[in-house]
Amino acid sequence: MESTASKSKRPKSKPPQEPAINAIVQGDCIEQMRAMPAGSIDLVFADPPFNIGYDYDVYDDKQEHREYLAWSRKWISAVHGALKPSGTFWLAIGDEYAAELKIASQEIGFQLRSWVIWYYTFGVNCKSKFSRSHAHLFYFVKDPKQFTFRSGELENRIPSARQLVYADGRANPTGRLPDDTWVLRPQDLADCFTTAEDTWYFPRVAGTFKERAGFHGCQMPEQLLGRIIRLCSHEGELVLDPFSGSATTVAVAKKLGRRWLAFDLSDEYAQRGRARLDAICVGDPLDGAAEPTMSAPATPRQKGSKGRSVVEVDPRAGDLALSARQLKTFEQTLVKAYASVYEQFSVDRVVADPELNAALADACRELGLPGEPRTWNQHLFSMRKAGQLAHLPALRRTELSWQQCEAYLFASEIAWRQMIDDGHESLDTILCDPALAGAFDEVARRWAPGFSALEYRWAALKLRKIAKVVRARARLITDARLGQAVTLDDAASNQLPDLPGVYVVSTSGEQSLYAGEASNLRDRLRKQFGSQTQNLWQAWSGPLTARFVPTTCPSSTRLAYQRRLVIRHEPLLNLPERQIA
Repeated sequence: MESTASKSKRPKSKPPQEPAINAIVQGDCIEQMRAMPAGSIDLVFADPPFNIGYDYDVYDDKQEHREYLAWSRKWISAVHGALKPSGTFWLAIGDEYAAELKIASQEIGFQLRSWVIWYYTFGVNCKSKFSRSHAHLFYFVKDPKQFTFRSGELENRIPSARQLVYADGRANPTGRLPDDTWVLRPQDLADCFTTAEDTWYFPRVAGTFKERAGFHGCQMPEQLLGRIIRLCSHEGELVLDPFSGSATTVAVAKKLGRRWLAFDLSDEYAQRGRARLDAICVGDPLDGAAEPTMSAPATPRQKGSKGRSVVEVDPRAGDLALSARQLKTFEQTLVKAYASVYEQFSVDRVVADPELNAALADACRELGLPGEPRTWNQHLFSMRKAGQLAHLPALRRTELSWQQCEAYLFASEIAWRQMIDDGHESLDTILCDPALAGAFDEVARRWAPGFSALEYRWAALKLRKIAKVVRARARLITDARLGQAVTLDDAASNQLPDLPGVYVVSTSGEQSLYAGEASNLRDRLRKQFGSQTQNLWQAWSGPLTARFVPTTCPSSTRLAYQRRLVIRHEPLLNLPERQIA
């Protein structure tokens, strides 16, 4: 029997700590999960390192086989302890260790419900074996009789083959649950569907995709995480990602109204993940197509007399009259020209940057490509959308924050609107044509002098990228109660608050001209209506007035308030709703 004295010498163990809520914690996930009370978490999604030599920030992805398996058992055991008895565990893993980690998870105590294969194209090219184009998603629960699986919710159901392929009126209007094989481009496999089958896909987030967070090479699609989180958790429940990485799991959890928690060894990844989460609001739409099989068209085909696929003039060639064989050569040459000048920037940057775009045009001419810069730029956008540039990683980001572009953001929006009023359909149409892009620059420069063409154009691209999110947020906001009108002249400038907020500028006849947002209303309105731009407002006779409401919310939320004002007042110089639908 131990004496009381010997017992008193033992170091006291630390009591379990309540898990952090809505946080990305820098630290070892095993230690963090062991430190929290058992049964704290509702849903865990883990996308651990695959031990294939990927270049992470601080983690060594080349462990010895037994060492990697031992480490995997430790973190999976910690997941088991952290989950509630009714909790769910999803594990994403590659071929190399899928079998071993499945067995290890079951030995630890998890019950397997499904082994999902997520198939994608634009996979990792391999020189001496078949290219990697799928991942394994293991769906585990702790208790096979007590778990969350919200199969009856409409948001968790998909179109059946009767709906998707055959347009059969007998189809169940509520759709059906997904299969356990999630496939890319099933719309090209319509002949393979039967009335009892369905397929689903989520494109891999390649380096050229707009969804890319930009600071982490391994990124799951938001729609894939959305399916898992919606099916296996309720609003308000706690979702954990032990390997935060690009922070996609917790970004989706926040958008879907769940509480969230993530861990990462890398301080840089944690900081960048927090910045990504700060820019997200509950209720924001998920990136990517919610139903890709219904949003992506099948590859166009025409049948020859002998049943062979023949395309005389491929519709993807745009204004170039090219056959399928000629188009293939054209695209291969365009990719070669693009790869020689893109400097690992995105396609958007190459098209919007006058210097990079001029270099691309020179490269295309040297290689003898038919067409002109407008054609080449437009075709690059089409190829990116089709995933044909996925093998060219966009590792360099164009770092331009909302704060940095605030001084000319309104000018970019007004220039875009005026180009639309002149008959130009879209921002892509404007930026792809160097002549139209130059005209856009001149309009923006008149409203906010002193900035570069790239800055004006990139501000417009930022507005377009966030437009869908801003519009969704605006629907949730009540109309801002604007104050009394203030005349915009030097005598009244002191009446403008030295505060952030939103505003509407109107004519004396109460025609709304522009709704804006600013981190400093006084500074913005003084510059927007200063001596350098007075002549631009002379088209509207009479004194102009501004009504405003101060607000201390972040810039992304101010943009939503601005959009709400646009919807309500329909100003002449803001982007119309049809441009951001």
